[in-house]
Amino acid sequence: MKPDLFQAPDYYLLDDLLTEEHKLVRDSARAWVKREVSPIIEDYAQRAEFPKQIIKGLGEIGGFGPYIPEEYGGAGLDQISYGLIMQEIERGDSGVRSTSSVQSSLVMYPIWKFGTEEQRMKYLPKLATGEFMGCFGLTEPDHGSNPSGMTTNFKDMGDHYLLNGAKMWISNAPFADVAVVWAKNEEGRIHGLIVERGMEGFTTPETHNKWSLRASATGELIFDNVKVPKENLLPGKSGLGAPMMCLDSARYGIAWGAIGAAMDCYDTALRYAKERIQFDKPIAGTQLQQKKLAEMITEITKAQLLTWRLGVLRNEGKATTAQISMAKRNNVDMAINIAREARQILGGMGITGEYSIMRHSMNLESVITYEGTHDIHLLITGADITGIPAFK
Repeated sequence: MKPDLFQAPDYYLLDDLLTEEHKLVRDSARAWVKREVSPIIEDYAQRAEFPKQIIKGLGEIGGFGPYIPEEYGGAGLDQISYGLIMQEIERGDSGVRSTSSVQSSLVMYPIWKFGTEEQRMKYLPKLATGEFMGCFGLTEPDHGSNPSGMTTNFKDMGDHYLLNGAKMWISNAPFADVAVVWAKNEEGRIHGLIVERGMEGFTTPETHNKWSLRASATGELIFDNVKVPKENLLPGKSGLGAPMMCLDSARYGIAWGAIGAAMDCYDTALRYAKERIQFDKPIAGTQLQQKKLAEMITEITKAQLLTWRLGVLRNEGKATTAQISMAKRNNVDMAINIAREARQILGGMGITGEYSIMRHSMNLESVITYEGTHDIHLLITGADITGIPAFK
């Protein structure tokens, strides 16, 4: 088991833009990742298993709903603190960050924003500690980039709703206690429903044979005449805009998280390049390797500036969906390219589990696709700047 020697790059002294609280939150998360995630994550990824024992720790460092008000069990932190926590967790592993950001932005966020006071008090405190784990049901087997075409539906049966349909590619599904599920009513209007494990007809089969996010639990949500109590409907907002607001929050977290994965790959490659001797000198002294490393730190620095500014806009309530979309697409694309270049610097060693790079590279192949593919995010930006949607 190799020690975690990670040192975060800060080429433009961006720490000067952070408050003392920001740095305390980030450093606490970083120390926890070094202590609890780094020593075990390669083994769990090789076994394709999520390390459930870290759930309590994720809650303790603010990994679950850090921006949720304290009255509901959250930490009441700002959006930059949320981003920094996601950055540090994904520095450890994208799959662990997926578990965290799904719980925060796709489960706790809609209950907080669209739920009743009774729903908030019932679910949020337990979700904040990890006593309850949640998942988010939007994507369907035939409806990914076009969620408005969903076929999952519910009917009003008088004293309850009857839910039918299926969702897939759902992080946390195999062990989730609650699911925030998006489905159409009889008029075709999309609503959110809180579905609890144990409801008859609700099953969550696990997805196996993944080459990516192997330390994250992925599954399906199957609804076969599930009776959902009427008080489990989220009344605050309906229509596709409701789940899209959740995705804005999650995509924002991903934009920060991807920087963590990139920083880990860069730091690993830089350290290796200084130590690896070929032709009687460290490979860090060769022009081609310096080109790779210089481009990596440049792209990381640009991404750091992008997300910091986006965090300020989120705190001020000014960030648009299109701005969030740009950051998610740019930063994940940046990270996956850095992972590939870093792997080349390490040569054959780069494909082994002795280093984190290949695991990051495989994970990022999922991150570049989920919560809006690379191409869909380009089209969101294109529609925003031209005023002409090109999705069809």
